[in-house]
Amino acid sequence: MLGAYAEYKCMPENGALAIKPANMSYEEAASVPNGALTALPFLRDKGKIQSGQTVLIYGASGSVGAAAVQLARYYGAEVTGVCSTTNLEWVKSLGADQGIDYTREDFIENSKTYDIIFDTVGKCSFSKSKDSLTDKGIYLTTVPTPVIMLQALWTARSGGKKVKFVAAGLRPAKEKIKDLVFLTELIEAGKIKPVIDSCYPLEQITEAHSYVEKGHKKGNVVISVEHNGR
Repeated sequence: MLGAYAEYKCMPENGALAIKPANMSYEEAASVPNGALTALPFLRDKGKIQSGQTVLIYGASGSVGAAAVQLARYYGAEVTGVCSTTNLEWVKSLGADQGIDYTREDFIENSKTYDIIFDTVGKCSFSKSKDSLTDKGIYLTTVPTPVIMLQALWTARSGGKKVKFVAAGLRPAKEKIKDLVFLTELIEAGKIKPVIDSCYPLEQITEAHSYVEKGHKKGNVVISVEHNGR
C-alpha cells in the first residue's frame, strides 16, 4: 500500500482539482483520475497519437486500458484492444475496431504492425513487441522497470522505434488541472465515458481489494462514501 483510505482529504488551493462533470455521479467522477488522467499523457504527449494511426492497447479492459481505448478512438486512431475472452465484445463497445483474446492468440504472431503499442499492465515487453511496431513506432508502458528505463534512454538516441514512459502521477498540478478540464469537456460532450465495474462502501474495503486482486474487473472499482447531493 502506498497510502490509506479516508472520507475526506485536505487539498491545497492550487492542487489538482477540477469541477465534477455535470452529467456524472460522484462515483463516476472519482474513477476518471485513475484511468483517463493516466492514459491521456501517455497517448497524447509521449505517443503523439495522430488520426489514422494504428494503436494496440494491451490490457484494454482495465482502468487505464478502457480509458486508452476511448481516447485513442477520439483522436481518430484505428484501435486494437487486447483482453480476455469475456471482455472482447465489451472492449469493442468502448470503441476498439478489433479485439484480440490473449488467451487464444498472441498479437506478435499476426504479422500486423502498429504505430503505438500501449502496455497498460506491464505484461508485454518492448523486446517482445518491437517487431510488431512500425519503423518509427512507439512502445508505451505504465510499468517503469530498470530495463524499460534503459531501453527508453537507448532508443531516444536512435531514429527508429522508441520506448517511452511518463510518471503521470508526478506531473505538476497545473498540468493535471488542464487535463482534468479537457477530460471534463470530453465527458460532458459524450466523447468518452467512465467505466465502473462495481462500487463498494468504505466499510467493505477488504472485499473490494479481494475482488480487484482476482484480476477480472472491467475498468474501475470504486469506493463509495456518504456525501450530500445524491
